[in-house]
Amino acid sequence: MPNIKLSFKIIVFGFIFTFFSCFGQSFFIGLFNTSIRSDLNISHGQFGSIYALATLLSSFTLIWVGKKIDDLKLINYSFFVIFLLFFSSIFFSFVTNIALLLVGIFLLRLSGQGLMSHTATTSISRYFDLNRGKALSVTWLGLSAAEFIMPITIVFFLSIYSWRSIWISIGLLVVLFLPILSFLTIKKINLLSREKKITKLKRNRIKSWKRRELLLDPKFYLISLVMLALPAINTGVFVYQSFILESKDWGEFVIAKSFMVYAILSVVTLFISGPIIDKYKSRKILQLMNIPTLFAMLILFYSDYYISSYFVLGLMGISNGLANVLGSTTWAEIYGVKYIGSIKALTTAMMVFSTAFGTAVFGLIIDYGYSIEVIAMISSAYIIIANILIIIFKRHIKPVLIK
Repeated sequence: MPNIKLSFKIIVFGFIFTFFSCFGQSFFIGLFNTSIRSDLNISHGQFGSIYALATLLSSFTLIWVGKKIDDLKLINYSFFVIFLLFFSSIFFSFVTNIALLLVGIFLLRLSGQGLMSHTATTSISRYFDLNRGKALSVTWLGLSAAEFIMPITIVFFLSIYSWRSIWISIGLLVVLFLPILSFLTIKKINLLSREKKITKLKRNRIKSWKRRELLLDPKFYLISLVMLALPAINTGVFVYQSFILESKDWGEFVIAKSFMVYAILSVVTLFISGPIIDKYKSRKILQLMNIPTLFAMLILFYSDYYISSYFVLGLMGISNGLANVLGSTTWAEIYGVKYIGSIKALTTAMMVFSTAFGTAVFGLIIDYGYSIEVIAMISSAYIIIANILIIIFKRHIKPVLIK
């Protein structure tokens, strides 16, 4: 029989960790874009280049640091991640020049977006089997809640307090709340903890791949091509939201308000997608993941009305809801769970790398004088090409079974 109480605690842990991962997410850091650029006297392109380089460095670091979750007790690994996020938040409040900004963003991207979400999703993917999709859906509601609450909250606080004071408060919140939460939820969890013992036979039929084997498998790169589209595009939109507002003349708070629609539709999609993925399998849903974002980019290209911001962010939210679940279930479903920490460290690092790539490309296009419409069409073309390839080769995307 499943341990319902333990399952609930793990989901609570995952929910809170994905919520707190927002402090390293692009949509959150992007809210401080204008304040930071004003303080440090840097351009959109300079900020984007620094952001991209810091993100790139964090993705490489994550490959090594993220792998350690397979070797350490989960509670100990979680404490390490918590205190790294605390240190990162406090450090960020003292940024006074470009060099410190690079280090500050690196630490936030590594600890927040990288390790907080990696710890949550790896724990859920390893523990759950039959209900993995549903569990991950609930877990990712944490980030959706943050995406709903934080944009308006931070915009309000920025009108009262300095951006540095806000980051000090974030650091204190992290260190006072998360260690207690972790101790109460996962102190008994170890590498052998599983949802149901009766699923052991089924799970053992799927080959568990090591990371070096994964890197030699062609379907890994095919899946990655689809997976990496959304983080690259989303990050570009989030980081350069002030540029979009200026280009479209939408008004200061339009995108911040649109994040509420983004969060609501992410949540709705999470609730729907979890059970569907558990029933029909991730590899059959994968080709649908980026279609809403494709429509979002077409709207961004064609429409200048401020109301279109809500449709753009809303459609991106639908893709985000799908991606949050598929980004974990797909790898576990195809490559097994024995080495899922190592695999997730790599795939999360690749996701972080794609956000760096997206930020750099968006920044260069903007600095060369091209419009947001050009960016939207490039993004659309990438999604279309990736989807065509995944449809052509979809019959090859399946797990290797051990007889």
